[in-house]
This record gives sequence, C-alpha cells and structure tokens, in this order.
Amino acid sequence: MWGVNWPVMKLGLREMTPLMFRAVTMTGGFLVLFCWYRLRGARLALDRGELLRVAALAAPNIVGWHALSIFGVAALASGRAAIVGFTMPIWTVLISVLLFGERMDRRIWFATGCTALAVVMLLWHEFANFSGNPVGVAWMLAAAVNWATGTLLLKRVSLTASTEALTLWMIGLAVPVFWGLALAFEPLPALWPTTTGWVVLAYGALINYGIAQILWFSIARRLPPAASALSIMMIPLIGLGSAMPITGERPYAADYAAAILILIALSAVLLVRRRS
Repeated sequence: MWGVNWPVMKLGLREMTPLMFRAVTMTGGFLVLFCWYRLRGARLALDRGELLRVAALAAPNIVGWHALSIFGVAALASGRAAIVGFTMPIWTVLISVLLFGERMDRRIWFATGCTALAVVMLLWHEFANFSGNPVGVAWMLAAAVNWATGTLLLKRVSLTASTEALTLWMIGLAVPVFWGLALAFEPLPALWPTTTGWVVLAYGALINYGIAQILWFSIARRLPPAASALSIMMIPLIGLGSAMPITGERPYAADYAAAILILIALSAVLLVRRRS
C-alpha cells in the first residue's frame, strides 16, 4: 500500500499543490478512520492530560514526515524519494545510539556507511543532472529523521489511549496544521481534479491515511523500534518498481544501486538484531 502510494502521490501533484494535496487527503483519511472506529465501537476518547503528549507524537510522526516528504516527492522522481525516505530505520538505530545510549557496534557502523554511500550516490546523480534537484534529497532526509524520531517516541511516551484513538487524533491534530499552511502559502486550485485526480485523492484518504496508518501504528506500538522498522524494508523497492507503470518514470542505475545498499544496511542492523 505505501509502496504504491509514492508514484500515486506524484500523479496527484500534477494537479494539486503539495500542502493542499496533504490537507485534502488527510482530512478524508481522518473522516474514514473516525467512521470506521465508531462503527467498531472503539474507545476514541483521550484521558485528561494526554492531548499534549498526543500532539508531541503527531509533530514528528504526522506533520514532520508528511509535510517534508511531500516536498521531496514534488522535487524528485517518486521512486528516488521513496528510497531516501526509507532510510528511516537506519536513523531510528542511530538516534537510539546517540540519544538513548544504545551501543554502537560494527554492524551499525557498516549500515551507516552503506546508507551514507547510497545518499551520496543519489545526491551525485542529482547534481550531475542539469534538471536534478538535490534539495529534494534534503527534504526526504529531513522527513526520514522526523519519522525515525517519532517511531522512537511512540515506544517511550506513556499513554493509556488505545491505538485507534492515538492514530485518529494524531491525524486529527495535524489536519488544521496542513490546512493552515496550504491556505497561507499556496494558491487555491484553479480547476476541479480530473478523474485520475479523484482516484488519487481517494487512494490517499482510504489507503494511505486509512488502512495503512491503522496497520503501521499497531505495529509501531507493539514491537520494538528495530522490529517495526524492519517491517517496512520492501516499501522503497515497491515504490521504485511501481513508478514505471504508474508515472512512466525510468529509474537510473544509481537508484537501483542505492536501493540495494539501503537493503543491505537494513539487513545488517535489523535482521541480526532481531535474532539476538
């Protein structure tokens, strides 16, 4: 779902500005989640005093990741944006080491080196290409660091709220932020979306902000950070492969090499760690 979402977002950005696209799809996703959870009878209320903690979790997990990544998708080929964005598990491990005192062993150094080499390859290709946009790589790296920070906080912030309530209200708190940013900094759409545009908006609301968010936050709260990060390893490859039939983007050798390096890095850190 998330793998295919990368080229789908690229299609959407042909018809809408980045922040407006996020605001519309996130609003639709919030309404879908609210109706679905109410039908299931899920407890959606937050206990007194938890709203600020939920807002603190929403800042990196929803606002930071989704705002920065949509600018990255706008600037880069969607498959390339997915590759850089899903360096997130490596940043999760590095932040754990730097901020929470986990031990830095040879596996982590090796994975860090592979990730750095992958990013350098993509940056070099963007600089070498006159139509390239290295700023897009910076957007995606910042997005990945935000998501990694948010994933770590999910395991460290104490909440009594259910996963359903946490998912719903993190998105709900982010919705007015995106609408405010879109209305303040972007022009209003001049035309209604085409049929393709409506399909993309529906995919974003139902899949990206609906089903996929439910699954991800369930995984992220129940599993250790490294294990939850492991579960998304194949997404950038799916994004890279699905970009060809959906948007017509043709990956370069640097994209494939970077994807392989990042998978090697993830395997070195996360697969071995899960066995230990």
